Parts: sequence; C-alpha cells; structure tokens
Amino acid sequence: MSFFSGEYFFTVLILVLAGALILGVLEKPLKWYNITVSILVIVLVLGGEPVKIVYFLAYFAIELAIVKIYEWLRRTNGRQLWIYRLFVLFSITPLIFCKLCELETFKNMGWFQFIGISYLTFRVVQIIIEMYDGVIESISPSDFAEFLIFFPTFSCGPIDRSRRFMADSGKAYKRSEYLELFGTGIEKMAWGLLYKFVLANLAYKVMSLVMAKTILQVLAYSYAYGIYMFFDFAGYSLMAIGTGYMLGIKVPENFNKPFISTDMKDFWARWHISLSEWFRDFIFTRFIMSSMKKKRFKTRLTTASVGFIINMFVMGIWHGLAIQYLVYGLYHGVLLALTEIYQKKSKFYKKNKKKRWYKIVSWAITMNFVMFGFLIFSGHII
Repeated sequence: MSFFSGEYFFTVLILVLAGALILGVLEKPLKWYNITVSILVIVLVLGGEPVKIVYFLAYFAIELAIVKIYEWLRRTNGRQLWIYRLFVLFSITPLIFCKLCELETFKNMGWFQFIGISYLTFRVVQIIIEMYDGVIESISPSDFAEFLIFFPTFSCGPIDRSRRFMADSGKAYKRSEYLELFGTGIEKMAWGLLYKFVLANLAYKVMSLVMAKTILQVLAYSYAYGIYMFFDFAGYSLMAIGTGYMLGIKVPENFNKPFISTDMKDFWARWHISLSEWFRDFIFTRFIMSSMKKKRFKTRLTTASVGFIINMFVMGIWHGLAIQYLVYGLYHGVLLALTEIYQKKSKFYKKNKKKRWYKIVSWAITMNFVMFGFLIFSGHII
C-alpha cells in the first residue's frame, strides 16, 4: 500500500474519514483519533517491509529524545549556540545516513531507509530551531507524535509548522465549522484526484512519446516533464491538504499557479511553497543575518547572492546526492542570484518591469529556465 495510491489505500482512507466525520459532527476533538489512525495507516504502508517499521520506530524514539533533551538543556542552560548546533546535527544524522545509502560506497548500509524521513526531519529541526529562538518553550510527547506522524503529510508534505499545526490540533470545532472544513477538504481532494490521476497521466504519456534526441525533442520533453511534475506533485499535495482539512488540520497550500511566474524568485514563491519557505526562513534568512553581523561580504547584494546559491545547493542535497540533484540545486541558486543582481542593478528592469510587454517576455524566459531545470532534475541529460 502507498500513500494516496491504489484501491487499498483509498478504501482505508474512506473509513478513516468516515470516523472523523462522525467525531466532527459530534463536535469532538480529533487529536487522539488522528494519532491512532496515523499509526494504523503508517503501519499498513510500511507493513510490507518490517525492517522499515523498525527503522521508523527507532527514528521516532531518537528524535523525541533529542527534542526533549534539548528542551531541558535550553530551559536550564539558556541560549547556548554550540548546544543548539549540536542538537540540530543530532536531529539530521538519521537523514544523513539515509542519504549516504544512495552512494555506491554505502549502498549496503541501508540505515533509516523509510519513506518520508526527509519531511519528518524538517519538522524536528524546525522545533529545535524555534526552541532555540524561544518561540517554542516545550512540546508534549503527544503533540510531537501527532505533528510528526500525521499521515496525510507523512510522505511528501506539505511541510507544516508546529505552532500552526498545534493551533488546529485538539480543537473541538462547532458542527457547522467542521462541516465547512470537511466540504473544503472534499473539494481539494477532488482537484487532487483530477490533477494526479488524469492530467499527470496525460502529461506522462506525452513525455513517454518524446525521444528527446534533437534539440526540439529535448525542449518538448522538458516541458512535458515539467507539466507532469506539477500535476503529479500538486495533485498529491492537494489530496494531502484535503485529507488534512477533513481531519481538522488546515494543512498549508503547496502550489500557487507556478507557471504564471515572471521571474525565478516569483517561481519559488509559487512552487513547493512549504519547502521553499522552510529553506527561506531557516537557512537563507539566518545565513543573511549571520553574514551581515559578521561582515563576511562587502555588500548586501553579494550576501544575498551567495545566500541564494548556498540555500538552493542545500535544497539539492536534500533531494538526494545524485549528480542531477546537486546540479539542479546549483542551477537554481545561480539563477536566483543573477535575478537578484539584475533586479537591483538594472536601470532597464526598473524602467520597464511594470510594462505588459516586459512581463510577457520575462514570463517566456522564466518558463524556459524553469523547464530546463526540470530537465536537469530528471537526470535525462546528466
């Protein structure tokens, strides 16, 4: 069984949502129901490979221990930078082992190889960072469990924030409020099904027909692959978001019409929003603040440009250690840096940026850059 795929999963999902609907209509909180059904669904998904259940249980226990120990240290020792950095490193160590298994040298290690570990790690790291910042003082084991294992977003996100999640968790909605939420969830689920199982399949069939040998064929393949990626992933995200709504959790949106973007910064504000915002808040912004404080670079523009490249390269590593992912990250980092330099330095841009013809030309150029990026990501030319 796979998340949001196959008759078996959707049969289980219907039963799970029926139970949620009954509780919601009765104006009961769904926190413990969500924890229970999440455990059930995760066990069913991982059940075909018992070793993955063991790795997941070990991962959960390790991360909970890391968070609770850091919570105690933060409370007793205050804001110690070296302790904070050490515990962030501890929290990402299982993911590092998982990624190393992609390399030939470590392929037989097989540690922490279970679906969703990348997204779960983001949630744990976010909790530790916000504890360090003083935004979160503590988190109970049950809150941690629900936030970490919430099954709609377990595998591929969207990446929620713990404070936003907890605002919904355990809330007893009024009947009318919950039914409205449930209805919104059904609508999002319907759009997700259309995107993933109809439009993504059509794009995949077109992509499969393109040989990608001549320049025009490569161009056609890159567009078909990019459109397939959007409908497949946006469809999955919409189903996850819709399911979350029906379980009382207003999971954040993940896409906002990315193919109308007029520059690369605009694209990353619309594509995989929860991921790009996570990197923006916890890597890019912190790098900028640290660099300016320590005066690593002469200008803010240089700082931002280097920040974009580092930020996107780390995102590439997060996708995987295969060469196409690393190049993909660097490619987008360089494009974002060049966009920043151009927009800050170019008089031509400042003069024409609001004109209709300029927006159309900028959109066309941006889409070609985006689609070439998807071609890199696919591994088809690397």
